[in-house]
Amino acid sequence: MMHLPRSFWFVRNITRPLCFPRPTLHLLKRPLLRTLPSRNLSVLSGTTEGNDHESSLETDQDKPEHAVISTFDLFSIGVGPSSSHTVGPMRAGKIFVNDLLDLGLLDKVRTIKTSLYGSLAATGKGHHTPQALLLGLEGSDPETIDTGTISSRYAAIQRNKILLLGGKHRISYDIDRDMLWRWDQVLKTHPNGMRFSVFDENGDLLATNEYFSVGGGFVVNEKTKVGENLFYKGIDKRSVHGARLHQHVHSNGSSVAGQMLPADKEQPPYPFKSGDNLLNLTRVHNMTIAQIVYDNERSFGYDDEVIHDKLMRIWGVMDDCIRSGVHTHETTLPGRLRLRRRAPMLYRRLMRGFYPGLSTPHIQAIEGGDRPAGAIGAPDSNLHSSDPSSATQPTSSLVGSRHSHSARVVGSFDHPMLPEPPRKTMIPAMDFLSCYAIAVNEVNASGGRIVTSPTNGAAGVIPAVLKYITEFVSDDPEKSIKTFLLTAAAIGMLFKRGSTISAAEGGCQAEVGVACSMASAGFAACMGASPETVLQAAEIGIEHNLGLTCDPIDGLVQVPCIERNSLGAVKAVTAAQLSMAADGVYSVTLDEAIEAMRLTAADMSVKYKETSLSGLATTVKIPLTVPAC
Repeated sequence: MMHLPRSFWFVRNITRPLCFPRPTLHLLKRPLLRTLPSRNLSVLSGTTEGNDHESSLETDQDKPEHAVISTFDLFSIGVGPSSSHTVGPMRAGKIFVNDLLDLGLLDKVRTIKTSLYGSLAATGKGHHTPQALLLGLEGSDPETIDTGTISSRYAAIQRNKILLLGGKHRISYDIDRDMLWRWDQVLKTHPNGMRFSVFDENGDLLATNEYFSVGGGFVVNEKTKVGENLFYKGIDKRSVHGARLHQHVHSNGSSVAGQMLPADKEQPPYPFKSGDNLLNLTRVHNMTIAQIVYDNERSFGYDDEVIHDKLMRIWGVMDDCIRSGVHTHETTLPGRLRLRRRAPMLYRRLMRGFYPGLSTPHIQAIEGGDRPAGAIGAPDSNLHSSDPSSATQPTSSLVGSRHSHSARVVGSFDHPMLPEPPRKTMIPAMDFLSCYAIAVNEVNASGGRIVTSPTNGAAGVIPAVLKYITEFVSDDPEKSIKTFLLTAAAIGMLFKRGSTISAAEGGCQAEVGVACSMASAGFAACMGASPETVLQAAEIGIEHNLGLTCDPIDGLVQVPCIERNSLGAVKAVTAAQLSMAADGVYSVTLDEAIEAMRLTAADMSVKYKETSLSGLATTVKIPLTVPAC
């Protein structure tokens, strides 16, 4: 008798199992299906439904042997507004369709039912989950999809009630009937659960599977949670290097922490499972954290040129995101809040410090390409205002009128405590960091091209800090970009293994908090800090974000998410500076802070975990009004 892995659930006449571990479809034949009521479908797929909102964070026994994953899994190119609610579901939809195609079932499908559970159901509409899931079923990929077509394609599916599975198999699909929102149920593995079930022309169930979007765009199911350790983003695992799938080796702590392991093309040369392990590796081998991560990337099948190109590609998308964010002519973000975009105006005000004659409301993008890094291009003062009343006025009159009015002082002059007059003192570092972070997250909120770093909700922190380094700090921007991203990736790996990067599990501390920690480490590394100081910067970055809740208003990644990224970027630089000034004196290690975050996440009420059931999500009235900057 053939023995199959536990995740394979076959009935008679099904003889072709998948030949490699992957999220496996559960296949059914009509005779067996007759004996099972439809309400027990969850039993067929090996999961349990219910109202259990307990955290699914891993225990130490469940954790992988080491934390090493690819930097290019942690930083991946996708679309906004959410890595767990948008990017993950799109990947899951495409994986499911590819499985159907591999098993020869795609042409037999006539209808499909899609069910969203827990946090995906609670805030999925505001996070564009339906659009992402359906376009994934149509064969789209988060990295390559044309973001400008998402809205029109989704509207066409709703209007025509037609879904093109895999881009070629046409079926009927009524979103009101075929997409189920089970916000009151949480599947066992993770709060972000989804189930796909397909039926033939007779209404018989052909196959079903469940997937879980565990943060950062990673997609797993019950089998792959352990067998592949959550660390895979490839749509087709057959094209993924074996070292990215195989994690369960080297359980001896000393071999992980201090010794160069024997050459093994299926394993990274420098595995680490904690900050202490990582620090010990840097000491034993006299390497920086970035160098450790770089050599591990080589074991994933990447040569030096590929690593360089991939890192620069990631930064290129981040930089483009900042550029488009400060250059856009759009004035509001999508959604009922009608939130006003602030990045263009913030950037224009900052540019006045460099170009005092600037007065136009729309400015040229930040220069890139062949211009030397660190240079900020002058906004084009010839661009015309969108305000008709100001279009005919010369720039000089505008500037003069701006300075002709005295600033109004608020407060009584007949008082022992005299009021302070308004001041225009600038702190460029803080202002630029805030502007860059807000620009990225406004692009994310509008569903634009984004880099998960490590998630979409926290996508502004790392690009903002790195942009500030390349513009104002570094003498060798290309080297700084690689050092920053590789160092930040190491910290992200530790959080992914030791706690979580999913707001549905840990609240906003798992997103903005982790991004702040990663950016702190990257900034310190670019300043030439020692590995010990780099880890201390990461610790300070997360320590002062512990307990940060996720309470997006109306389920949109806008308020308070956008401003939190701005503050996260400022905190990151401050944390790095504090660590470098501490001279090796500290009381809390990064490992202790990561464990504290894990415990905090486990104790946190589900109401504060991306469900919009409490906090600002319930106290703020909609529509929200925000004054102009």
